[in-house]
Amino acid sequence: MSTPMTDAEIASLLTRVKTIAVVGWSPKADRPSHGVAAFLHRRGYHVIPVNPGQAGKQALGETVRASLADVGPVDMVDIFRRSEEAGAVVDQAIAIGAKAVWMQLGVIDEAAAERARKAGLKVVMNRCPAIEIPRLGL
Repeated sequence: MSTPMTDAEIASLLTRVKTIAVVGWSPKADRPSHGVAAFLHRRGYHVIPVNPGQAGKQALGETVRASLADVGPVDMVDIFRRSEEAGAVVDQAIAIGAKAVWMQLGVIDEAAAERARKAGLKVVMNRCPAIEIPRLGL
């Protein structure tokens, strides 16, 4: 079990990142991925929605991308996928040069987190930035 990031480390990460790819973004307003992406967008982050079934459509002022490979470099990848699918997303995040991966509430993959850390990425797991930003007063 890895050591989770401290509040200070999470606050530092959230104040440094500018561009966030949201993998598993949903166009449905009642889905957490939709609400969190909209929250981050309202907070001034450049949010790029990633969903192969919605690719080419417009959301949050961006064209929805099919995969992280279509996004290019980002500061952080916010993962709204099941834990068993998170590892592949983490590997893609490493491949595109992301600086951090954020696995949402309930998304836990210790092996993927370790691969990301070894590649030099910051890792947050089983948390939500839309909860952490207000909690940390950011």
